[in-house]
Amino acid sequence: MKVTIIGAGNMGRGIGTRIAAGGHDVQIVDRDPEEAKALAQELGGSAKGSGPDDPIEGEVVIFAIYYPQQQALDQYADQLEGKVVVDISNPVDVETWDSLATPPGTSSAEEMAARLSASRVVKAFNTTFSGTLVKGDVGGQQLDVFIAGDDEPAKQQVRELAESGGLNVVDAGPLKRAQQLEQAGFLHIKVQEPLGTGYGSALKVVT
Repeated sequence: MKVTIIGAGNMGRGIGTRIAAGGHDVQIVDRDPEEAKALAQELGGSAKGSGPDDPIEGEVVIFAIYYPQQQALDQYADQLEGKVVVDISNPVDVETWDSLATPPGTSSAEEMAARLSASRVVKAFNTTFSGTLVKGDVGGQQLDVFIAGDDEPAKQQVRELAESGGLNVVDAGPLKRAQQLEQAGFLHIKVQEPLGTGYGSALKVVT
């Protein structure tokens, strides 16, 4: 599968590591082409780095950038028609760091879906931290990736990407479940200081 990751930061590295481990073609796009190329070289294999004006090559496009992503969404909207688009963000209010910035009753993923009406939006990876994705596990436990979306074939593609990279997928249901996933992601961020785990923990469903 061909996958484009928008953003060469920590989450771009973490998700890119898992996708490359699954044997997929990875294109890293960043506003700094040199950062994108450096990450692509780190990932190895067929990974390539691109600048912001280069065409999107992936059939699945993952936005690994901070909320809000409006500028990037507007820039690439035409190229994203018909594609699976993955929102990984936790829309934390950076003024207070004590709540989410999205209005009650919606989510970053739902906002993205409304903005990209011709794309198939899936929520995923917002409850996993970058370092744990690079490593691939926490305490020897397989990482859980929670996904939500209204398009079942799109969710299946995201499932295949995650599972091929060694991750366990938990289907959380329709895209509106992104509201709960983003709250869970926010909670996971907030407990890092009292836990002292340095963003090295994971949310795990045990049965």
